[in-house]
Amino acid sequence: QVQLVESGGGLVQTGGSLRVSCAASGRTFSTSAGGWFRQAPGKEREFVAAISWNGGRTYYADSVKGRFTISRDNAENTAYLQMNNLIPEDTAVYYCAARSLYSTGTEEHEYDYWGQGTQVTVSP
Repeated sequence: QVQLVESGGGLVQTGGSLRVSCAASGRTFSTSAGGWFRQAPGKEREFVAAISWNGGRTYYADSVKGRFTISRDNAENTAYLQMNNLIPEDTAVYYCAARSLYSTGTEEHEYDYWGQGTQVTVSP
């Protein structure tokens, strides 16, 4: 079992940066692949980034590639999403997720555990 709590969201201007964190509890986090998803108002939740259990592999949605970086610190049971050069289209609730497998996934149904989300708002 893994419990996830996101933090670090907020309001930022276009071109700015934010780092959101995902604190995990539960003994299986270090062997779980992780991911970030987001949901904008009126839209379905979408994949943002994923990372393998040891951080060796990462994947990104085309819309964030080159601007966002996913990472993890298994010693601290924490995952991160560094977001640079933010644009208004990045405004959404960002969710951390974990799955009970080593390998990454890009679909919601591949993840077993979810956080409550943190709001990121990018002003024009």
